[in-house]
Amino acid sequence: MARNGLFSTALVAALFLAAVAFVSPVWAQDAEEEGGLNIEGVMNTSDSLAWSTSDSASERVVVPETKSGLMGAFERSPLGRSGAGKLFIAGGNFMWGLLLAAIVALAIIIERAFTLAKARTNTRRLIGTVITTLRNEGVTAAAQVCERTRGPIAAILHSGLLRADRGPEAVEKAIETSGTIEMAFLERGLVALSSVANVAPLLGFLGTVSGMISAFEAIANADNVNAKLVASGISEALITTATGLIVAIPASLGHSAFLSVIDRFIIEMEETSAELVEELTQLGHR
Repeated sequence: MARNGLFSTALVAALFLAAVAFVSPVWAQDAEEEGGLNIEGVMNTSDSLAWSTSDSASERVVVPETKSGLMGAFERSPLGRSGAGKLFIAGGNFMWGLLLAAIVALAIIIERAFTLAKARTNTRRLIGTVITTLRNEGVTAAAQVCERTRGPIAAILHSGLLRADRGPEAVEKAIETSGTIEMAFLERGLVALSSVANVAPLLGFLGTVSGMISAFEAIANADNVNAKLVASGISEALITTATGLIVAIPASLGHSAFLSVIDRFIIEMEETSAELVEELTQLGHR
């Protein structure tokens, strides 16, 4: 239960940080109302003046198009006016998927880093203490030493010592079963982290395709093509690609680093369990 609670806490904390962006539109609306500026009246006046002056499209006042829905609310929020917020908005709707992927990756990396660091122990000192206690005080005292020590190494040694009276084969089987359980705990979340590392660039490329489609549609519908006409589409394409890589690179590095730590745990498990079985055999626990 404690292990599940740690992962849930990390995920909820990351989601809470992301949720701050969605409550800020209320603050932005209050600030706009306190400013006392009648935006609608100014816009209507500008439109009337522009239309009365000339019917030419080049002289008309173009009202900036505002986004609707969740992206519109984010755009009107204080966070949406920041530099990172503007890049997020320019990236288009695929940025929401990338944001979710980043939150999941961040939660897993934080939780796994804390859990694996907590699971570390001085393996050589532990097995030395267990063997010394086993020789001098017996199996029960050695099992109590493992109970007082945290980490997967101590857990598998404890499982083996509990089956010491049933012979080496029972000890080996107990150690193997306990090792499988501990490995499942150590590797939890790594599949999701690997999935984020693989999916994030694909989401970025999908945003790239969407941005290029928007750019070419704008070109096809325009009489006069200029750089500003296609800039938003190209910007969306580049931003989503870069964001996908920014999310994927730390996720991939974290996945590789965690696998390296787990491999070291596996080697230590095999070495200590082999020493324990050999010591029990020499002491005549059959």
